[in-house]
Amino acid sequence: MNIFKNLKNDLPASIVVFFVALPLCLGIALASGAPLFSGLIAGIVGGIIVGALSGSKIGVSGPAAGLAAIVLSSIAALGGYQNFLVAVVLGGIIQLLFGILKAGIIGYYFPSSVIKGMLTGIGIIIILKQIPHFFGYDADPEGDFAFFQMDGENTFSEIINTINFISPGATLIAIIGLGILILWDQVLTKKAKIFQLIQGPLVAVVVGILFYIFTQNQETLAISKEHLVSVPIPGDLSSFLGQFSFPNFTVIGQTDVWVTAFTIALVASLETLLCVEATDKLDPEKHVTPTNRELLAQGTGNIISGMIGGLPITQVIVRSSANIQSGGKTKMSAIIHGFLLLISVVLIPRLLNMIPLSVLASVLLLVGYKLAKPSLFKKMYTLGWKQFLPFTVTVVGIVFTDLLIGIGLGLLVGIGVILIKSYQNSHFLHIENVDDGRHRVKMTLAEEVTFFNKGAILKELDRLPEETYLTLDVRKTRYLDNDIIEILEDFSEKAKNKNIDIKLISERGIIENPDSFIQFFKLRPKTT
Repeated sequence: MNIFKNLKNDLPASIVVFFVALPLCLGIALASGAPLFSGLIAGIVGGIIVGALSGSKIGVSGPAAGLAAIVLSSIAALGGYQNFLVAVVLGGIIQLLFGILKAGIIGYYFPSSVIKGMLTGIGIIIILKQIPHFFGYDADPEGDFAFFQMDGENTFSEIINTINFISPGATLIAIIGLGILILWDQVLTKKAKIFQLIQGPLVAVVVGILFYIFTQNQETLAISKEHLVSVPIPGDLSSFLGQFSFPNFTVIGQTDVWVTAFTIALVASLETLLCVEATDKLDPEKHVTPTNRELLAQGTGNIISGMIGGLPITQVIVRSSANIQSGGKTKMSAIIHGFLLLISVVLIPRLLNMIPLSVLASVLLLVGYKLAKPSLFKKMYTLGWKQFLPFTVTVVGIVFTDLLIGIGLGLLVGIGVILIKSYQNSHFLHIENVDDGRHRVKMTLAEEVTFFNKGAILKELDRLPEETYLTLDVRKTRYLDNDIIEILEDFSEKAKNKNIDIKLISERGIIENPDSFIQFFKLRPKTT
């Protein structure tokens, strides 16, 4: 098959994505108040099922930090996790309807500056959230990306508290791990192909496991269990199967269940579409993901995840960007990462539980830095305030609130910028004086003039002095809102009192002092 020809790129990338996804799956489940195993189920389904059905080449799906607060409150409101799973299944069905109704087009209406701000904001959040884990302070779980954390702290107070809870062993292996990653990324991968096949994160994790084993009996450098990955360990096959939960469909008629289902479908679809747009921008090969197919894939994934006890799924930028940065080429990297989660949880959970969280934090720090390089701020600044302002607001909003609020704030600012430019660009004026003392003014209307332009045009018309000769050129205008026509109609009455002559130039010819603008534009032939 064609998808296997890039296996030499996809396999190493899938291992990196696996190491990034593992703590996030567990941490998001913990932050959501759900069973730890539910996060792993969502990661496995997101990798294998959604990865196979998706049209995205390099996007990776799994449990999303942006849904953690919704899940946490919904489990309590619906009376238990099994009741909540019904909402997950119904949410998946609603997503299928979104895909059938072609709602994926919504993703294309977010400004580029906001999408770049989202990527940068997430990069900064990853860095800030990983600092405590890097130093062995794991009070707040991985995957809690909100500013106000579930442990009662916020992003910055958590970093300050880290000073009092530094773990020497965890910190040392994190520094070693980060050194390995930088050496691999900047030097070794350019020296030989073997270093491209064997990824730096894998080496860092193996060194981290060995460090944990050999320092267990040392008082200073020993890493305690709360600083390690914590995968549930089943005693046998029956206890493994017992970790799966199933929906309680007896509550399907409750209004709260349907409200939660629609909320999950809406938020998960929006996060997915935003991630798709962002991932396509990061993709070095510039593939374009079919968004409606993505909604169908996500909906299917959520139905399956909900049926077997998993958290809601979206496409997620942290795992997707790690995939891109590691050289992933096709959807096989996402699928293989899902199988790696499944196999490792079944066969080697005890080995996984020897991985220091601080080593995984070093991997995520590098992912975050590549998303939020300082050079990007300079680049956005040079593009002008119309790009820089929405970008900055999005970044700040994500850091100090959460992902969706930050994007919403950036979008509002972006819309504001569009309205301002629409206000400014509705018309063009050329003013000159003539020998008889009268002003000669030419106003050329833009190709599309809507009610947004009312204020600007009305202001210019009201400023015209008496004894003016106004030429109104609408030859390039293809759409003229009725609000603007009414303004011109009202002005024609005022013009008589101010002795202002109007010459209207259109594709139909020239009219001096038209009797009725409304009648003229009503009879004007429509153009495409």
